[in-house]
Amino acid sequence: MRVKIKPLDKLFSQYIKARDKYCQRCGGSGGLQTSHFWGRKRQLVRYDPDNAVLLCFGCHQYLSANPAEHTAWFKKHLGEEAFELLESRANQVGKIDENAVYLYLKEKLKEVK
Repeated sequence: MRVKIKPLDKLFSQYIKARDKYCQRCGGSGGLQTSHFWGRKRQLVRYDPDNAVLLCFGCHQYLSANPAEHTAWFKKHLGEEAFELLESRANQVGKIDENAVYLYLKEKLKEVK
């Protein structure tokens, strides 16, 4: 089953790429991908900038295959307190206002370009 990519997904990815510029794990600049810590099912953090980093294909694959190391790396990258706040948001139930998030991300993208 293919995942439908929404315009909001594309905008979020553009923002993360503009914000991070290179792989946040190894510093590489090839095959860059937006990597979410909390997956698609956690809708409240799907487009949360704290929930995503830019990784190269190799680092993305490696961390996805090693969940304990992924968690440890992400905690270190984000900081313990920010990680706990993100985890708290990820565990809440609710819906987001996609139009508001889209407008917010458009503004954030302008700031980093």
